Amino acid sequence: MEVRTLAKHEVVSAAPHDSLIDAASRMQFNEVGSLAVMDGDALIGIITERDVVRAVADGVDPATTAVVGYMTPEPVTIPEWADVTEAAATMLRVGARHLPVVDGGRVIGMVSARDLLELEAESGYAGA
Repeated sequence: MEVRTLAKHEVVSAAPHDSLIDAASRMQFNEVGSLAVMDGDALIGIITERDVVRAVADGVDPATTAVVGYMTPEPVTIPEWADVTEAAATMLRVGARHLPVVDGGRVIGMVSARDLLELEAESGYAGA
């Protein structure tokens, strides 16, 4: 199965100057665990729940700290035509739970480890 069929196609994003509290609120409202950090149409990073927790543990004020300070810059992406097993292997290799899905360099969705687990649980999919 190709990643494009599994990915969430409504890309929820943040700007690099957005505060961590705004990013966390956006994640909660949209029920997602990560946001693509966009500078115009360009993907420049990804901010996750773990990044927000790390910032709080560091003692920073999430209301005044910008996303750019805690995002992962230049995140690993996966092409839309890649198989879901490649997405899982990539997540394991780089230690990520979210991958932006791209079509010719343009972000068209996001796939998460949870999406892959749901696929496995619902269909018993094992790459066959």
